[in-house]
Parts: sequence; C-alpha cells; structure tokens
Amino acid sequence: MPESINPPEDGETEPVRLPETDLESVQASVRKLLEQSAEQARQLDSLASAPLPPDTPFGAFGMPGFAGLPQQPAPPEPRPILELEGEEYEDELDALSDWVDDFLVRVYGAEVTTAAPWCEQWQEHVDVVAWLHALWLAYQQHKDPEAGLSGLFVWHRDFLTHAMATVRAPGGPLSACMTDPDRPAHRLLPGPAPSNRTSAATEESEENGEPGQAAA
Repeated sequence: MPESINPPEDGETEPVRLPETDLESVQASVRKLLEQSAEQARQLDSLASAPLPPDTPFGAFGMPGFAGLPQQPAPPEPRPILELEGEEYEDELDALSDWVDDFLVRVYGAEVTTAAPWCEQWQEHVDVVAWLHALWLAYQQHKDPEAGLSGLFVWHRDFLTHAMATVRAPGGPLSACMTDPDRPAHRLLPGPAPSNRTSAATEESEENGEPGQAAA
C-alpha cells in the first residue's frame, strides 16, 4: 500500500519549489516569448504604416479600412473633347477616329448622297468632332454590362439615330463637303458673326489699348 499523504494541519499546501536550474530555464523561455511577441507587434505596425509595392502579388489589392494598403485609383471621368488641349486632345481625337472609321462608318455609314453628305476630313469640323465624340462616349456607357441587356438598344434609339441625322443632314455641317462618293470635297462653312454686344466690347477694348480682349 502506498503511503498516504496527509495535508498540513493548518490547511495550507506547501508551495512548489523548483530547482535553481529549472527556474532559470523557465525565466529564459518567458523572456524569449516576450521578445518574439514584441517583434511580431513591430512587424505588424510596419506593415500597417507602409503600402505594399505595386509589383508584389498583393500590391494591387487595396482594401478600404486597412491603413497602409493602396487604394485602386478611380477611373478618370470622361470629359468633352473640346475641353481638351494639346497632346491630350490629339490622343483623344486619334482614338475617336479609330472608332469612327473602323466601326461607326463601316457599320452605320449609309451611302454618301446630297441627302447624306460626309467628309473624309471630318476631324477638321469642330462641331462634327463634338457630336461624334459624345456618341462614342454614350456607346462606351451603353455597351457596358451594367447597362443591362437593353443598353445597346437604348444607344441605337436615343443616340445613334439622332447624332447621325444631325451630322449628315442635307443642311448640316458637312453639307458643303462630299455629296458624291466619287467626288471628295471638304469645305468649312463660316459660322455666324459675333453678337453686337461682343463686337462692341471688343471695339471698346481696342480703343483702350487692349486689342482682342473683350470687356468682362
């Protein structure tokens, strides 16, 4: 029979006492765990404060609410082409020309007649450029999946028909250009003269030594 162990008469147990060598080993383990925990905390702080490089596998996935992770840049808002200048305008006009020549005219370009004129230099007609650019922007919007299955029908009904009828009207901006496919022609029709108010303001500015500047 094993010898029974009787608790102390005062009801208090004796504390467990480890040998000196075991105590030092436990203390060293605790210190090591604390150091590792502090190092992990520093690494987390560093990751939260610095964005990921764009060439890393996760660098392009910005998530809202997580500091330090890059956000996806919002796509630029489309601007009317006549608001653009210089190289920006030329690049947009090149892209528009590709769409008009490769898609719009090839698919929807009816025969050139006096009732439906056209111009092979339509890029020099500012109003035509504005119309076709607006039509192109509408096309991009309505062919997007978010526009739904009827998106392109809406584009045909509300945009294509109206824009082409205006641009190629018998008395429209291209009426002095090509009315016969065998006789290319190009002519810019002069627009209305400035209003009397603008003309008077220009004359007043010139009298005050400010040629070409209209009064505010």
